[in-house]
Amino acid sequence: PWTSDETVVAGGTVVLKCQVKDHEDSSLQWSNPAQQTLYFGEKRALRDNRIQLVKSTPHELSISISNVALADEGEYTCSIFTMPVRTAKSLVTVLGIPQKPIISGYKSSLREKDKTTLSCQSSGSKPAAQLTWRKGDQELHGESTRIQEDPNGKTFTVSSSVTFQVTREDDGADIVCSVNHESLKGADRSTAQRIEVLYTPTAKIRPDPPHPREGQKLLLHCEGRGNPVPQQYVWEKEGSVPPLKMAQESALIFPFLNKSDSGTYGCTATSNMGSYKAYYTLNVNGQCVIRLRRPPRKASSEYQADRRHSVRHRLFPDLTVCSRLPPDPSPVPSSSSTYHAIIGGIVAFIVFLLLILLIFLGHYLIRHKGTYLTHEAKGSDDAPDADTAIINAEGGQSGGDDKKEYFI
Repeated sequence: PWTSDETVVAGGTVVLKCQVKDHEDSSLQWSNPAQQTLYFGEKRALRDNRIQLVKSTPHELSISISNVALADEGEYTCSIFTMPVRTAKSLVTVLGIPQKPIISGYKSSLREKDKTTLSCQSSGSKPAAQLTWRKGDQELHGESTRIQEDPNGKTFTVSSSVTFQVTREDDGADIVCSVNHESLKGADRSTAQRIEVLYTPTAKIRPDPPHPREGQKLLLHCEGRGNPVPQQYVWEKEGSVPPLKMAQESALIFPFLNKSDSGTYGCTATSNMGSYKAYYTLNVNGQCVIRLRRPPRKASSEYQADRRHSVRHRLFPDLTVCSRLPPDPSPVPSSSSTYHAIIGGIVAFIVFLLLILLIFLGHYLIRHKGTYLTHEAKGSDDAPDADTAIINAEGGQSGGDDKKEYFI
């Protein structure tokens, strides 16, 4: 006879098949590792309802075992009672399913740049499972998996640990421990531990509207972020001694912008982890709005050592942004600009012609400029009075020389 080895997951069902080519009028028999007969032909020999007959012919005897346990593992024998007796062995391997891993070692409220060590453990696997770590989508390299045999002598308990430094980006991240084992057939079996990281606040100032104009209403929102979230916001204007009053949560409101509102404004966001000051330069009449970020103030006393090496403004880096105000809401279309250029060229040409004409006309007048000398009142120069001058002029006009003109 011939059989095949079988592998089954604990709790599953395994089918044992025994075939023979020449049965010689003899029946086939299945026996368990303890040499107890399970089936002889079609006859059940062992009262175990988990064991059922699948097929019985002179050339084949197949049985099934359901709800397989680890104790069912071993060599099963198929026999045919001829002279001599012929046998075949079938090795049944039972896989122990690993339990869901357990993560330990987490303490709440880690501080930024703290180091933490987490441990993971899973028992019940056979053969021993492997453990892996990841943080979100990033793989963490932990210690090699440690293996320990369970008291039943058949399954194993595996464990692993990982040590890493936390950053502000790790706040709210899931640290996942996964168990890999062939009995899972690709199914995910993992446990996640969400961590909380305390870090100093950051802030930025956001204008609404983004490009304020004179006469508009303006809100400067001071948006703070941190763990814990900043609860205190103080507004200041450079050159102004008392702090400015906020009208809406963390926002500074200008109901009607005017020139006197121009200046540099600072917003200080404070939590019990420290404070951060953001700056905003408002130029009501200008064309440029500048945002400045300055380094945060010193953190709380227990956080001084870490602040010196902390990543500065990881969330809101230092930058200077200069943005032009938008153009007029109703700009002239580009096509009309072309027409204006053509008309302007024509007008310029006409003006040029007029200038040429004026130059020629001026030159002509200069060449033909002169004075005229007449003798219409000859004789009136020696008159003693006006009446005599008129009489002499009239007389002189009739009797004098003809009027002459001199053209120069």
